[in-house]
Amino acid sequence: MLLGGAPLAEATGVLVLVHGRGGSAQDMLALARELDRPQLACFVPEAAGRTWYPYSFLEKPEKNQSHLNSALRLLTTILGKIEAAKVPFQRVALIGFSQGACLALEFAARNARRYGAIVGLSGALVGPEGTPRDYPGSFDGTPVFLGSGDVDPHVPKRRVDETAAVFDRLGANVTKRIYPGLGHAINADEITFVRGKTSSNPPDRSGRTTTSSRAWSPADTSKRIDEPKACAKASNLSEGLPKSTFTFS
Repeated sequence: MLLGGAPLAEATGVLVLVHGRGGSAQDMLALARELDRPQLACFVPEAAGRTWYPYSFLEKPEKNQSHLNSALRLLTTILGKIEAAKVPFQRVALIGFSQGACLALEFAARNARRYGAIVGLSGALVGPEGTPRDYPGSFDGTPVFLGSGDVDPHVPKRRVDETAAVFDRLGANVTKRIYPGLGHAINADEITFVRGKTSSNPPDRSGRTTTSSRAWSPADTSKRIDEPKACAKASNLSEGLPKSTFTFS
């Protein structure tokens, strides 16, 4: 696992970034740099063989179960380390791309609580259609962002729609954006939205709400990616990010 950003003891919050199939922790650190939140600590795990589970997230659960369980345990361990450092979950954002998005979303759904944010880029909940989604708990208004392309060859739109409905039912504040003409990729609009999606007044390390906007406010950022004038004009964000961040093999 790679660490980046601010030291945990000094950070105002934490990003947990999960790479996709064939990607790497370095890819997600590059994404973190594009988000430009130097006051946040980054925990970036890397899967053995660069894959969290061997088959598509649409396959029957038993085909991926042992690998999926291992990956979920790893995220549990990471969140435990963050909790041990007395960082409230309200200051923790889970961010995943592709297979990493599926993993982060599945972990969050199985561990519903108030997080700082949950971001699924080109991903959805794990399992074939008809998988029971009787997750317990509540997200208590956690902001959730789901971004995907309408021509993504790996993530059907209906699965993103289903995921949005599940998180909405569990009490999340869901934003879903389906980008016309976008394949399996991240675009500048998503980066801009995610950069500004964390709470401007999160609780401090004791759990009390802070009145300062310095902790999470997007106004803290200095390097920005211009937001497209329309989502329909979305294009792949490639400059400054390794190509493998956006591939799915």
